[in-house]
Amino acid sequence: MINRVVIFSILVSLISFVVAFYFYRWIIKKDVENPRVKEISGLIAQGSRTFLKKEYTILARFTVIVAVLIFLFLPKPLWSSTIQDNLVIAISYVLGTIFSAVAGVVGMHVATQANARTAEAATYDIERSFMSSFRGGAVMGMSVVGLSTLGVVVLFWFTKDSGALLGFSFGASSLALFAKAGGGIFTKTADIAADLTGKVELGIPEDDPRNPAVIADNVGDNVGDCAGMGADLFDSHVASLSAALVMAVTLGIKEVFVVFVFAILGLLASIIGVSSAKMGKNQNPTNALNLSTYSTSFIFLIISGIATYIFDIHWRLWVATIIGLLVGVIIGIISDYFTNDQYEPVQDVAKMSKTGPAFTILDGMSYGFLSVLPALIGIALASMLSYYVAAPLGEGYALFGIALAAVGMLSIVGMIISNDAYGPIVDNARGLVEMCDLGEEALRITDSLDSAGNTVKAVTKGFSLGAAGLTVISLLAAFMTSVNESAVELGLVEMGQLFITHFDVMNPSVLFGLLVGTAVPAVFSALLMQGVTRNAQRLVDEIHRQFDEIEGLKEGKEGVVPDYNRCIEMATEGALKELVPAGAFAILMTLAVGFFGGVLAIGGFLVGNILSGLLLALFMSNTGGLWDNAKKYIESGHFGGKGSDAHKAAVIGDTVGDPFKDTAGPSINTQITVVSLVASLFASVFLLYSLL
Repeated sequence: MINRVVIFSILVSLISFVVAFYFYRWIIKKDVENPRVKEISGLIAQGSRTFLKKEYTILARFTVIVAVLIFLFLPKPLWSSTIQDNLVIAISYVLGTIFSAVAGVVGMHVATQANARTAEAATYDIERSFMSSFRGGAVMGMSVVGLSTLGVVVLFWFTKDSGALLGFSFGASSLALFAKAGGGIFTKTADIAADLTGKVELGIPEDDPRNPAVIADNVGDNVGDCAGMGADLFDSHVASLSAALVMAVTLGIKEVFVVFVFAILGLLASIIGVSSAKMGKNQNPTNALNLSTYSTSFIFLIISGIATYIFDIHWRLWVATIIGLLVGVIIGIISDYFTNDQYEPVQDVAKMSKTGPAFTILDGMSYGFLSVLPALIGIALASMLSYYVAAPLGEGYALFGIALAAVGMLSIVGMIISNDAYGPIVDNARGLVEMCDLGEEALRITDSLDSAGNTVKAVTKGFSLGAAGLTVISLLAAFMTSVNESAVELGLVEMGQLFITHFDVMNPSVLFGLLVGTAVPAVFSALLMQGVTRNAQRLVDEIHRQFDEIEGLKEGKEGVVPDYNRCIEMATEGALKELVPAGAFAILMTLAVGFFGGVLAIGGFLVGNILSGLLLALFMSNTGGLWDNAKKYIESGHFGGKGSDAHKAAVIGDTVGDPFKDTAGPSINTQITVVSLVASLFASVFLLYSLL
């Protein structure tokens, strides 16, 4: 039976690639007729490729170094282990980084093809423009989930080793951590510099071709929000499957079968969802995107229920999975309320902007903090309900229920990625429309699509952050499993006994780890945002230099163009320089706590890291999305419109929110996954070598 489901999993993964290829061909068959659009989109594509090539060159060196260290020390030091065990984890790690990198490259390439088609389609009607951008995102959605499912299934089929899965997941997570950080720093460097010098200082439009940073800004959308996000969600999906499979292995082959079935049915539901997605000429794009998400969720609910009946899967396991899915939808709805300009929070922040940027910041942060409570309650309820639903099935099933809830929440990740990748594509398209002067109607259409992208991005981030919360709880359980297995192998406890069953917060080692772990996401976020600040300041100086030294640039004289490439080069160099410190800090702190306090301290460290990380990630993602849409709400004609005092205040709010929602916020998601995987992989090493 397990061999059949593996073959079916491979088949459905291949179908997702076919669907992705069909959408890709559908996009590139639409010729780009406007020479100016073709020229500028070519510059964006070239800049994106240049950044990604340099970034991946650095990360390739990092991968080789880490792979060697893994071979020497994991799962146990080479001198007390077998070469084969260590080699399997090292190879799995390298494969995880390669698959994650491919996911990022696919997303970036398709986005740079779809943006021009979306811009030109906007000169006809909103329906054509929407389909070009959505199908561009769907190529990425289908490719990423097909790759992650195929990688996990084939690796597990060949190795039958949960350690190999953790290695594969660590590879995906570590590359995603640095790719998201580097891309996030690049995109917000260019975005902030362009906004401050253009819209705030000179009062020129957002994507005015006179602005030297405008091309770098559009490049950033691709390397941060597409390439980085593709690697990020690839990592989230792999981590949720790996955590569930690590626990399933200890429970039996039937439970492994359950994880495979639900994962592949989620991909199948996403294939159906993206293939049937459409938008009517008079339909709101936000509603069209959200309807696609909800309909795909419903499809998964139905087909997973049918599979549960046919394959005689225990209904409690299905219920645990569906709890995760439904809570994901609820968290998405909450995020929509706090970031959609149809509701009070965005409109209230826009109104408060009339009195200056201080009130924009204060009001936006207040709503951002309010948005955290219902989302965290949702994650808490999902973990508690799935725990108690699965607990009657026997020992170990309660935590397995939480792992299945995470699988359920990310079951429709193909649709989530499609909606998320839609955002940067329409953002680029809106820039092309303005830079190439394609008309007011095309600008109105792309503004509408862009606003929907910002709103839906908050919804999809709610899904991914909620799933990250459940996944890392599962990874905490996987860490305990790894410690207990290693303790038996090392002779610290007898067979059948458990070295740890829980973490007592009154234990000094646990409390030490808890307090240190709580601080890590805050420091991690600060390092990323300081990187953005330093890099943006350098770019602002360069923009000022060009406006001062290039005669006729500020006035927009015909034939006078800025040095776009210099801004791209500066943003690239700065982002790559700031790329490593934050990610390295999180990993090194995990190792330091483990070697100092042992496995009990690491248990506390993971709990603190998870709780503060989720709070900060939700707060920053929702607050940044709220400020962005408050600005767009004013730009649509409310409270004075473009150029008003309210607009200038809202632009400053959006500038603060940019590194919140696109650099630090989504990177925390990956950070908490990475440290959880490091803890599980080093479990036996921490047992052998710790000061306490």
